[in-house]
Amino acid sequence: MIRVLILVACLAPFAVRAQSAHDHGGGANAPAMRHGMSMDGPAAPGAAPLQPGQAPIAAIQEIVGLLEADPATDWSKVNIDALRRHLVDMSAVTLSADVKTESVEGGARFTVTGAGPVRESIRRMVTAHAATMNGVDGWRFEAAEVEGGATLVVRPAAKDAAKLPGLGFFGVMTRGMHHQEHHLMIARGGNPHR
Repeated sequence: MIRVLILVACLAPFAVRAQSAHDHGGGANAPAMRHGMSMDGPAAPGAAPLQPGQAPIAAIQEIVGLLEADPATDWSKVNIDALRRHLVDMSAVTLSADVKTESVEGGARFTVTGAGPVRESIRRMVTAHAATMNGVDGWRFEAAEVEGGATLVVRPAAKDAAKLPGLGFFGVMTRGMHHQEHHLMIARGGNPHR
């Protein structure tokens, strides 16, 4: 009986995925159909791909679309390369940084380190996040450079204290909807992290 339950538990996701693909016109042809192609050739007129390929390209594409839609955009100040560098920093920290966590009174200290260019990405991201988010919703942030990277001391508001262990460093770095606004500011030639 236990083996049957284990087998059902293992196969259930595949059954759901197959049913979902069938219900939504998916299956083996689904990726081709989403990209404007069927297995027999081009898709119907008007069909268009929706995904740009990867998250950094999607973020840049979104910002370019906003800039082009805004007649007040000063194209002499636009700097998409600066936005790309910021996205590289975000990716480097998220994917390559090492984080050690220790408790401090009222919060936690995250020591974030990495080698080579990751170290500088850490320093830029941690100090920028601390400067931007310090005081928001009663959370306090202190950043400092250390050998190999930076430290971030986070003291949440008392009502949010239980969140901190679950969020950890990476969750803390995502709090607040400031990233999107900053991406637009960076692309417009500004420096929102001062």
